[in-house]
Amino acid sequence: MTTSRVPSKPLRWLLFSLPMILLLMLPMVALITGASWADLQAGLRRPTFHAALQLSLTTSLGSLFLIIVLGSPLAWWLAQGRQKGHRLVELLVNLPIVLPPAVMGLALLQTYGRQGLIGAFGLPISFSSWGVVMAQVVVSAPFYILAAAAAFRSVDMDLIVVARSLGASPSKAFLKIALPLSLPGLIAGAALAWARALGEFGATLLFAGNLPGRTQTMPLAIYQALETDLRTAMALALVLTLLCFGMLFLLRWTSGRLQS
Repeated sequence: MTTSRVPSKPLRWLLFSLPMILLLMLPMVALITGASWADLQAGLRRPTFHAALQLSLTTSLGSLFLIIVLGSPLAWWLAQGRQKGHRLVELLVNLPIVLPPAVMGLALLQTYGRQGLIGAFGLPISFSSWGVVMAQVVVSAPFYILAAAAAFRSVDMDLIVVARSLGASPSKAFLKIALPLSLPGLIAGAALAWARALGEFGATLLFAGNLPGRTQTMPLAIYQALETDLRTAMALALVLTLLCFGMLFLLRWTSGRLQS
């Protein structure tokens, strides 16, 4: 017995979707059309722009490296199924996503600040470039870990079992089988984590401060420039938007190539 499917009406669903499409598109259109080319050029020449851009790229890429190196083993462990402590660890991984960034910044300050749990032992990293990296890692890591765990779960574990039975070590089975098969998902998670780190604001402001040339990333520079230098704020906002758009485009292109 065959079941008939109700024909879909994409045009009707598109009309229902227009309010949400407009809500998402209009701010981007206003941002792109809100500044003249002369204003953009003037903002791009500001020393504040170059310092914030360099710091943002350096810290976000450094954060991404730490997230991948430290988060991949955790994602692989989470993908192995329900083990002792699995639910608690998964809850802790999800927590930075739902907590306000300001709360995460305060928690970092209480841990790594001068009078914090670890900072009191002579290892303070608050109000420094390392503080920026730490804030970005804590806030952005869940996006990579959850995506990587989902990618690892999609791998047929029977392939790992067969490889192990043929004499492959656990690390070799992971590198030769699990890693290549889950690579599209890992790249997607890494892109999301990098974009989140690049746009991090609240935790960075509370934990690392807003020190130009030292801890002032692009979002913090935009916040400060809104009061004194709108040209620089617009230039920073447009470049940040282009970076994120370029990353999403590259992600789609890379995922398509890998899947094909």
